[in-house]
Amino acid sequence: MPVEPTTKRTVAFIDGQNLFHAAREAFGYTYPNYDVQALAQQLSQNAGWNLTQTRFYTGIPDSLDNARWHQFWTKKLLVMSRAGIHVYSRPLRYRNKRFDLPDGTQHTILVGEEKGIDVRIALDVMRMANDNEFDVGLIFSQDQDLSEVVDEVRDISRGQNRWIKVASAYPFSPTIRNKRGINRTDWIQIDRATYDGCIDPRNYR
Repeated sequence: MPVEPTTKRTVAFIDGQNLFHAAREAFGYTYPNYDVQALAQQLSQNAGWNLTQTRFYTGIPDSLDNARWHQFWTKKLLVMSRAGIHVYSRPLRYRNKRFDLPDGTQHTILVGEEKGIDVRIALDVMRMANDNEFDVGLIFSQDQDLSEVVDEVRDISRGQNRWIKVASAYPFSPTIRNKRGINRTDWIQIDRATYDGCIDPRNYR
């Protein structure tokens, strides 16, 4: 069995939209008000891990599609990058999505969707695990597509005879529908008090 390191180097991989939607459902927040560095640092400290790097991934709307949210994310990502957070963003792709209403009518709205964010996270987790850049990969997401990444990291661990852990963190309250972290990871549930202690005081809106 690989020897568990005394000091566990931790890299946080944060899916910004996944974290926002989970916080909205769990706590009722209507915009991405998190301070990701504070959250990653707090969870790492709680677990006794040494946070060495924070990486943030999100889709952002084009300025012509939604000027307000484009400006919000442009400002927030700039502050993150200046604070030393590795930022990866991609433009949202838009498509018409049709909903069936209870009265039998149909309603169509334009919906922005992320493309490639989960793939980028997966590639970075596997690359950094293979390059021995962390002992703990802390993923802020509940996206089960990333469970395949966990299997790859386990193969890397066996191949290198090295102890590696993958954990998934997500906002939690008794009322949320999805109470699961990513399969085959350690689940870290972020309660209201912890989240509220890591709110970004800046106003980007």
